[in-house]
Amino acid sequence: MKKTILALAVATVTLAGCMTYDPYTGEEKVSNATKGSVIGAIGGAAVGAATSSSDDRGKGALIGAASGAAVGGGIGYYMDRQEAKLRRQLEGTGVRVVRNGDQIDLIMPGNITFATDQSSIRPAFTDTLQSVALVLKEFDKTTIRIEGHTDSTGSDSYNQLLSERRASSVRDFLLNQGIEPSRTRAVGYGERYPVASNETAAGREQNRRVELTLVPMQQ
Repeated sequence: MKKTILALAVATVTLAGCMTYDPYTGEEKVSNATKGSVIGAIGGAAVGAATSSSDDRGKGALIGAASGAAVGGGIGYYMDRQEAKLRRQLEGTGVRVVRNGDQIDLIMPGNITFATDQSSIRPAFTDTLQSVALVLKEFDKTTIRIEGHTDSTGSDSYNQLLSERRASSVRDFLLNQGIEPSRTRAVGYGERYPVASNETAAGREQNRRVELTLVPMQQ
């Protein structure tokens, strides 16, 4: 088992050398595929060792590690590639790309997506959404959750309906670009989930937004 542990350690160090470039910060970082591979390798090794006979535990751990690394890294690598392409396409558009594990969030501020009190997408924003749709069509193994959010101005019921209409407008646009309907879900949250204070104009502007959450279908 000591040799097995040493082999896993070497593999982990090798995987940790896999880096990705973040065009927003200009920094290199360990890719999520690497993190997934390391976690998968450790988990696979444990399962492989536990399910093997005492004489074959070292071999079982290595086989399990290789299998776990492939599974753990596959999803991460797929989402790494999608994230990188989205960042390139959306740089300078005002849309934020946020990575959280194997989930990617696209945060679209209301000031660039919709006019005040309107649910029709601004004509100037359609090119950006078309760029998003192209990437989503290429990476078709992800589900797309479209969330509408508002500030607290106006009644709760009005804001709820407005957020639903805005989310539906973005979903309809993506469907018109060829995205499969079964991959998408639109939901409105009204003013329930602010990301900033509604006491200031700047805060209210941040709260008026649409978010796309991309999750791998394997999850």
